Parts: sequence; structure tokens; C-alpha cells
Amino acid sequence: MNLLSPRRNLCLWGFLWLGPMGFWTGMAQEPAPAPQAPAPKTEPVKKSEPVVKGGEELGFEQIEILVHVIELIRQEYHDESRVTYQRLIDSALEGMLANLDPHCQFMPKEIFEQMQKETGGTYDGVGITVAFRNEMLTIVAVREEGPAARAGILPGDQIIKVNEIMADKLGLAEAMDMMRGKPGQPLKLTLRRPANNQLLEVSLIREVIREATVTDVMLLPPRYAADRRMGYLRLTQFGEGTVRELVDALNDLEQKGMEALVMDLRNNPGGLLTAAVNTCGEFVPPDTVVLTTEGRNASRNTKTYRTPPGTKHAREYPVAILVNHGSASGAEVVSGALQDLKRALIIGETTFGKGSVQQIIPVPNSEGNAIRLTTARYYTPSKRTIHEHGVEPDIVSTMTPQDERNLMMWFRRDTLAAAELKQIEQWEDRQLARAADSLKGALLFSGTFAGAKAKPAAPATPAKSATPVPPKPAAAAAPRPAQPTTPPAPAKQAAPGSN
Repeated sequence: MNLLSPRRNLCLWGFLWLGPMGFWTGMAQEPAPAPQAPAPKTEPVKKSEPVVKGGEELGFEQIEILVHVIELIRQEYHDESRVTYQRLIDSALEGMLANLDPHCQFMPKEIFEQMQKETGGTYDGVGITVAFRNEMLTIVAVREEGPAARAGILPGDQIIKVNEIMADKLGLAEAMDMMRGKPGQPLKLTLRRPANNQLLEVSLIREVIREATVTDVMLLPPRYAADRRMGYLRLTQFGEGTVRELVDALNDLEQKGMEALVMDLRNNPGGLLTAAVNTCGEFVPPDTVVLTTEGRNASRNTKTYRTPPGTKHAREYPVAILVNHGSASGAEVVSGALQDLKRALIIGETTFGKGSVQQIIPVPNSEGNAIRLTTARYYTPSKRTIHEHGVEPDIVSTMTPQDERNLMMWFRRDTLAAAELKQIEQWEDRQLARAADSLKGALLFSGTFAGAKAKPAAPATPAKSATPVPPKPAAAAAPRPAQPTTPPAPAKQAAPGSN
């Protein structure tokens, strides 16, 4: 791999070969013979100042150290097969990037290709998304159609070991590489569940994960929506086909008379930024600013993202978005933007807080390797930063650990046995219930109840108890002559279906 320009390379290598003896001084394992006389005292050699040009370090001395160490390892390490230049340079790049922040990553060819498959909708593995959180390798999202979900793994579980290797000894790229593999290959994970400090050992079989990104499209049942027509859909991640799937789902729900929408972004780890921006475009006018990014290089990394231009079908019904601690990146872009633009009500828990921009940059002359590099941070339309803060909900609704387990079972209910399915169907999703109640209030406030426009108020009818029992003479003589002229019943029936 070409670390320097050809001219600098020649100069540096020429310089390095002049000083190996000085570098090896004191490195031998055999003890040196005792000196015959004390060595004269000498002044310590002052470290030379770094070469600076235009106020910026050129880094020659540091690169010299790197090359010296590489050559030392190649000459002295006991296993020659493990110290090829490619392996050493790849390891150096992996450590270099991992030391920047948890989202930077060196991507060997296999991982780079796997990442491209994931955003396309299929990949090989066990169905989990991982990231470092509080210096622990943490499961951010679990694909409900994958082996991990069937084994009971939950978002928030911390990975202690991958097979027999401690996770704290692995970088993110190496851990991801170990957990992926060919379909049919086994994988063992040792996990810690922070909610109760329970240790779990899970055996999994890798498989091809195929997943649509927009799922569970339906009108909510009466136990959540009462007699309102509330739509529900869930976005599992943001991929190449997300916006197309979303448009189809919304059109279908609208044809069924949907009055309001719950969009579920819980455990959505993000994905393609363009898909997240275009998702916002389904709910706000064209050419609306939904996101800005600001980085160190203003000319390249400062950018404003707008919804697609052109005339689109107006979707003006109330929207509630469900989020939790597993909602990250693109999910935070959508929820933060629609919250700032007063287009959606955010319900649930504060999101993950991954609001930085990573660019995938192919490494030249490296046979397909790439790096994932943080180049900027996200800012919502009101200039809030998402990174390390997350999106705070308008209405806080938390879940117990048991609720979170039930939620994952509900997401994969199509794979449950009959007894488990019957049990989970009786569970009430409290966050979804809060969202439905909020939308009822929004519909009432905006006066857009379909029933209020279609159903006339029923005429007043006397109470059942008043028919067989005639009024007493004393009551008829009560001095309230104006009271019988105001019929009370129609006023109570003006809001049909109110609880």
C-alpha cells in the first residue's frame, strides 16, 4: 500500500536504511559485558522539533517510527506467515481508525462487499447490528427474521465473547468479520444483559438474511384506535428500496381511509442517508431543509439536505413516530427533522445518539479495501446536534425489560408457535397505546374526524327511567321556567365515539 508519494517514499527509505544500527542499540536479549570504566557523562540528546510547513506538521518523524516498527516485526516475529506487509499495514490502519471514534472503521474487501449487500436488502450473518457504546461492543438492532432474534437476543445486550475470544480484544471491524460468515456456519456469543446483569451463552447458525425495510403495514385494531382509522407501519432500516416500499404502504393505507399514522422506528439502526432524507419528503413539502452536515472541511463536508423537488401527493394527516434507545442514525434524522418541522409527534425514549456522517472511501491500490471515516455531524433544521445527545421524545414512554422482550416477540410473531402467539397477542404495547391516544387528541383538536363530518347528531331521546315514571307535581312546580327550552341531549352526542 502506498503510504507516501513516490518522491517522499524514496527519500524516507533512503534515510531509514542509514540508521538501523542506531535503532537496534539496546534491543538484544543477551546481557552486555560490564564496562571497564564509567562512561563519561553526556548531555541528553534533545529531540528534534517536528518539521513544520505553513503551521502544519509534515509527520516525517512519526512515519519513520512506523516503518521502523514494521521492519522490526517482520525481522523478529517468530511466525513469518503472520507478518506480511499487507497484514501489518491492514492491522495498522484498523487500529488507526478505531482509535478515532467508534464509527470509524477499516473495511477489508470482504466487509466492504458485505456492507454493500446489507444496504441492498440481503446479507449473510445472524441478523444483528453492533456498535461500541460506553466502550462495550453492544447490539444496537436485532433483525426479527434472523437467528439472533429466534435465540432471544435483544437490543442493548453487550457482547462479552465471540466464540472463545474476548470482545474487548477485538476492534469493531474484526468483531463484525468474526460474526459474519457463510450460511450454515455456527457462531457462539457470550452476552451480558445490562437490565439484570444476566450472562447468556447463545449458539447460532449463520444464514442469508432477507428483509423488507417497511413491514407490518396495517390499520390498528380497535383496542388501540377505538373507532378511528389509524395506520401503522414499521421501518426496520433505511435501504435502497425503503422509499418505494414506504410510498406503496402509505398509498394502500390511504385507500383504506387512514386518518392518522403511527410510524415505528424502534430498533431502526439507520442505513442510507439519502433514504432517510427522502422518507421525510413524504410528509413535508418539496425542497424543505431537513438536515445539515458540518465538518472540518467546510468546502467538502458542509452540506444542506432537502426533500426532493417537484409536486407530490400531499399527506397532511397527523403522524406519530415511535423511537427508543435502539433508534440510531437515519432514524434520528427522520424523527429529529419531523419533530423540528412540527410535522410529527415523537413518542418513546431518547434515541441512541449517533449523529455523525461517515463516508465510505475506497483505498487505492488495495484490492478492494475501504475506510469508513467520520467527516461531519448532523444538525436538525433547528440546528440541534444529534451526536451523543439523541432525539428526546415529546412524550416519554418507557418499557420494562419484559416489555422489550415482548416487543421483539411481537415483531417476529409470524415465526412463533401457537401458544407463544396467543400469549403475545394479549400483550399491550404501552408506547403504541400512547401514540394512538395522542393521535386521537390531535384529530379531535384539528377537527378532522371523518365520523364528525359524516355522521349527523342524533335527535334527543328521553332517558329510559323517565318514560314509566311521571314527574311528581312538586317537581313540576319548581320555579325554573327557562330550563325545559334547552335540550341537553344533542350537545352530549355532538362528538360521536368520545371515550
